[in-house]
Order: sequence, then C-alpha cells, then structure tokens
Amino acid sequence: MKNIYTKTEKSLKQTFRSLKYRNFRLFFFGQGISLIGTWIQRIATPWLVYSITDSAFMLGFIGFLGQSPTLILSTYAGVVADKFDKQKLLIITQVGLMIQALILAILYLTGNIEVWHIIVLNIIHGILNSFDVPVRQSMVAELVDDKDDLSNAIALNSTIFNGARLVGPSVAGILIALTGEGICFLINALSFIFVIISIMMMKFPPHIPIKSDKSTSQHLKEGWKYTFGFRPIRNIILLLVVVNLFGMIYQVLMPVMAKKELGGGPNTFGILMAATGVGALIAAIYLASRKNALGLAKLIYTTVTIFGIGLILFALSHNFIISIALMVLTGMSLMLTTASGNTVIQTLVDDDKRGRVMSYYSLAFLGTAPIGSLLSGWLADMFGVTPTIIFSGIICIIAGIVYFKDYPNIKDIIKPIYIKMGILK
Repeated sequence: MKNIYTKTEKSLKQTFRSLKYRNFRLFFFGQGISLIGTWIQRIATPWLVYSITDSAFMLGFIGFLGQSPTLILSTYAGVVADKFDKQKLLIITQVGLMIQALILAILYLTGNIEVWHIIVLNIIHGILNSFDVPVRQSMVAELVDDKDDLSNAIALNSTIFNGARLVGPSVAGILIALTGEGICFLINALSFIFVIISIMMMKFPPHIPIKSDKSTSQHLKEGWKYTFGFRPIRNIILLLVVVNLFGMIYQVLMPVMAKKELGGGPNTFGILMAATGVGALIAAIYLASRKNALGLAKLIYTTVTIFGIGLILFALSHNFIISIALMVLTGMSLMLTTASGNTVIQTLVDDDKRGRVMSYYSLAFLGTAPIGSLLSGWLADMFGVTPTIIFSGIICIIAGIVYFKDYPNIKDIIKPIYIKMGILK
C-alpha cells in the first residue's frame, strides 16, 4: 500500500512539476480563474446571436468578423512579442478584454443590446486577442527555468484552458437559463481582475530590447522563412490550419445542433461544450504526465484521424447521451493534436524567433477560424448542418493521412535535435 502511495505521489509531482516555479504558479491560477469567465462569455455570445437572429449564417458571419483581425494582425503581433516586454503587453491585452466584456454586460443589462453592438465588440475582441495569444503562448517558455519542463508547462497551460472549458459552459448554460446572457458577460469582465493581478506580481529580469537594424517587414520575412523553411514546424502548422479551418466548424454550428438536431436549449448547448472540455482536460493531464516531447510528432497523425471520425459520428447522432460521449472523444483528440503540435514546435524553435513562430501557430489555431466560421454558416444554409460536419470530418482525416506520409522525413530532422537536447539518447 505504501508503494502505491509513493508511486502516486511521484506521478503527481511529475505531472504538476512546473508549479514549482513562482511565475508559472501565478500564471496558472490567475489564468485558471479568468478562463472560466472567458468560456462563459464564449457560450453566451453565440447563443445570444442565435436567439436574436435564428440564423446559422449569422452565427458564422459574426464569428468571421470577430476572428478576422487574427488573420490580419497575428504575424505582426509575433514581431511585437519578440521585440517588447511580454509582461506589459499581456497586461494591456487583458485590461482591454476586460473592458470589452464589461461594455457587453452593460448594453445587455440596460436592454440596449443589438446585433451590431455584438459585431463591433467581437471585432475589438479579435484585435486584442490577435496580440494576446502569441504573446501568451511565447511567454510560457519564460515561466520555467529548466527547459526540460517546457513540455510540462505547455501541457499544464492546456489543462487550465480545458479545465475552464469544462466548468465555463456548464455555468453559462445555467446562467443563461436563469438570468440571461448579461450576467455571463459581467462575470467574465470581473474574472480578468485575477489574471491582471497575477501578471503584475510576476518577477522577470529587466527587459532588454532586441537591437536590430532590420525593419518590421524584414522581421516578418525572417519569421516566415524560418517557420515554413523548417519542415517539422511547417508541416505541423499546415495540418493545424486544415484542422481549424474545417474541423472547428462543429463548434460554430453547436447551437444549431443543440436546438434543432437534439431538441435542447442552452443547457444542452452548455453540456455538449463542457463534454469537449472533459475530453480535452483528460488529454492535457495525459500530456502533462509525460516526461518530454518524445513521440508527440507521431501521435498527431492518430489523434487527428480520431478527431475526424468523431466529427462524422457526432453529425450522425441524434441521441443526446451518445452525442456527449462523442464530444468527449472529439475534445480529447483535438487537444492531443493541437497541444502536441504546440509542444513539438516550442521544443524545436529558436528562442529569438519564438514570438514570430507562435504567431503563425496562433494564425493556424485562430486566424483560420473566421474563414471557417463564414464557410460553416454558408455550407449549413446550403446543405444542412449534418452534411457540413460530416464533410469537415472527412477533410481532417485526409489531412492526417497527408501528414503521416511525410512523417519519416519529419522524424529524420527531429531526431538529431532531440539527441542534442538530451531528449533522445
């Protein structure tokens, strides 16, 4: 019995080892609270839009407008992340996002909310997010002193994101049913207080600006050449582009699936989104328990294939319980795909180009979403929700096969790098 407790204790220490760093602890708990509010708002916003418009196309169109700034600004944001103090940049973006949520809450609670308000505020949210994501992603590497713990820090970062995705939608579904969407927006605004305080409490060495005679366009070109000239990073990012362009269609159409296909309300929507959070949380904890990034580049093929199959089965399901189980599977496989890709990229990338490379990661992860949102609304109106989600699943499976075909070349490039880093012996 003692041996079991000892093994469990060692396993927990291994899984949560990055929490020994003060900066990462502050980031972990501050983000954990704030992200619950973020997920509450992410559920409330599309439900409000669909309630007002009763249009799948408007869901996609408003999603497109809100996410399109990432498509335009994220690569420039990567240059900013590499040149300036990430701590100060993150405080600015978090304060801006708090104000955006507060305005939404005030408009709703005073009875003045209209669709055009949501559109404008979503665009503002997208502008702020286009800077926030690459800064936050590249900052994770600075929160741990030992680079062997980087993969664990990235996985734990995914854990708090998906733990919030588990709690947030469930809370949002209850709040929408009982109080309306306005309280959801207000809770999100208040939740930013915790992350802003935690970021301000972090201690870093004085920021030393990078001295360079290169122009912004030259920095952008350098980041592009490095990202897409390095085969492992290029192939992972291109795979994530396809997954997020087509695979994430199901999230845009989830309110329609919940209401029309499963005959539910906001609680049904919240539970389905929470189920994806359960799967993603399981996946993130698994990744955190791993010793390093070894084997993740290969794992991506399997997980993206399972993700595609899960989408097809979900589209065909009209049973709520089966749909929940499929959302757990889908959330798990999607998290394993995106977080594994993130970990491999961050393990391989040079520190002085981290911000720019992660801007392309965020472009793949978020920047393609506006096109996917617009595409999903159009396809759903033309062919129906079920055929649209089936189509997206098929595309993801094909993308996985293409990635796997080139995996031997990726493996040959990664192997000497991992040997040099001590990951592979």
